[in-house]
Amino acid sequence: MKSLKKFLVISAAVLMTVSVFRIVQISAQTSGSFTLKVLHTNDTHNRFKEGANDGMGFPKISTKVKELRAGADPVLFLDAGDFVHGMPIGTISKGEKIIGMLDLMGYDAITVGNHEFDYGKSQLSKLIKKTKVPFISANIYDGKKLLSGLKPYIIKDVKGIKVGIFGLTTPESYYKSHPKNVEGLTINEPVDAAKAMVTELKAKGCTVIIALAHLGIDEETPENWRSTAVAKNVEGIDLIVDGHSHSNLPSGMKVGNTLIVSAMEYDKVLGMADMIIENGKVTSITASYFTKENAAAVTEDAAVAAFIKKVEDENKKITEVIIGKTDFELNGEKNNVRASETNLGNLITNAIMWKTGADCVITNGGGIRASIKSGKITKGNVITVLPFGNTIVVKEVSGKDIKAALEFGVADYPNIAGKFPHVAGITFTLDAKSAAGKRVTDLMIGGKPINETAMYKLATNDFMAVGGDGYVMFKDAKEVKLFGGLDEVLIEFINTNGSVTEKIAKVDGRISIKDK
Repeated sequence: MKSLKKFLVISAAVLMTVSVFRIVQISAQTSGSFTLKVLHTNDTHNRFKEGANDGMGFPKISTKVKELRAGADPVLFLDAGDFVHGMPIGTISKGEKIIGMLDLMGYDAITVGNHEFDYGKSQLSKLIKKTKVPFISANIYDGKKLLSGLKPYIIKDVKGIKVGIFGLTTPESYYKSHPKNVEGLTINEPVDAAKAMVTELKAKGCTVIIALAHLGIDEETPENWRSTAVAKNVEGIDLIVDGHSHSNLPSGMKVGNTLIVSAMEYDKVLGMADMIIENGKVTSITASYFTKENAAAVTEDAAVAAFIKKVEDENKKITEVIIGKTDFELNGEKNNVRASETNLGNLITNAIMWKTGADCVITNGGGIRASIKSGKITKGNVITVLPFGNTIVVKEVSGKDIKAALEFGVADYPNIAGKFPHVAGITFTLDAKSAAGKRVTDLMIGGKPINETAMYKLATNDFMAVGGDGYVMFKDAKEVKLFGGLDEVLIEFINTNGSVTEKIAKVDGRISIKDK
């Protein structure tokens, strides 16, 4: 009996020693100071190769990420959305040929951008399941469950610290992707979703919390859907890695106790946020950019370069077909097509007018995604300009609704906005000195003053026809006729003319701007 008691006392002492050792061991892991490097990209839109107007290219980014991972500091590599859509390399296969890029680059997580929906919600779920990299978003519901394949968050163990990373997606996806692509989905309020995530992640022991958000800070985005609203209204988020607004925030933007960072667009920079963590908590964060200029001497990752070449070679049978030529550049630059009339915008609307015989045409500047340089024009050029697979719809619309549409389209001028209208068969003056809603004057259709009670045959793209980009005034209008793909019509128009001349593509004053 005495031997048993002695054994129990010794056993208890051993267990206490082990327990004390365990506590000391955990304390040693979670005390002290270290730097967590958060590397990030956003709004790359398939710009995987280095280009004159684009970024440093994924092969160089991959090399830099590997270099930093080989260093002493732990690294997380995140993407804030709009990854799977944008250029022929991705759009031709609806993202399937390029989704493996996420694994090859070694991303830890990606969130869902509005353009992740551009192939439809079913295709998005399919793409999510084809990569090992988790797609995270806490506010996209299909019925009572998250969209198939999504996770609301991930938790990473970093030097004994639990780092919680949750995703948020902009509700602007309802109308900044084709509305049919998000049919049946509910995109919950970002602030509410963020509060729930912070509570849950803290309950799971996370002492560092990162929001991976595709929300942005654009003025055209409703205020309560911006990342600034999340930072202002949700306590406990250390860092928001943001996308959607393509924002240039080299040092980040501090809102309350949260730092918002964003890496511009098209891999022009690799965002870097250094989080100093002491005793398990973030004490400071500094943000910076690794730029294209910084990457000039960086060697490309051969495996990533080979991946890109393989997909491009497979696509060449489509992209390299020559359809015509142009002796001058066709202007599709983002800052121009979202705030002014351009020769490329007029070429596209002229093509729609030619094909449909409608009274007038309106299409959105946000649907024009690139310029075309002088020289030969290929199918690949056109797919790059018009990557969304939109079709053309003719609707019967009142003069009153056409005027309301134009007022809506120019309301944000001089700020750039995807809803900015490009037109054919229409001329008007944009009086920028007047208040939004009262800016459109001298409005003519077919060379005659608009009759607001008359009905006109309006041609537009199917995205706008169902209320996309906020053009709700077209949603319930009577559909008169459907035509083929917008890219196919533009190809046919260019092919028919042979050369793009000023006769079919010039800035001719159909939108006059009075801002003085």
